[in-house]
Amino acid sequence: MNDTQGRVAIVTGASAGIGRASALAFAKRGAHVVVADVDDERGQSVAEEAAAIGPESMFVRTDVTNPDDVGALVHGCVARFGRLDYALNNAGIQLPSAYIADGTVDD
Repeated sequence: MNDTQGRVAIVTGASAGIGRASALAFAKRGAHVVVADVDDERGQSVAEEAAAIGPESMFVRTDVTNPDDVGALVHGCVARFGRLDYALNNAGIQLPSAYIADGTVDD
């Protein structure tokens, strides 16, 4: 993660824990961060933290179990920043090991 200056990262599940730490790490390394989470208050707070230590960042309320939300997240990111370089898919729960291509939207 050395060449992140001016790049754009989406981090899902970014309002706390590993997601928050990852969002802030991207910001510290000069990336714009799109904080995605279902927790509006904490998500907005993390986006503000990221913007305070790095370039412009934003919060997008996103339920990763909803394909329309995910589509809006990516489209909003590209509309605002003109690109998407990194997607850290942190939100979710642990399921039995399987190839992502074998999963369904319900999974």
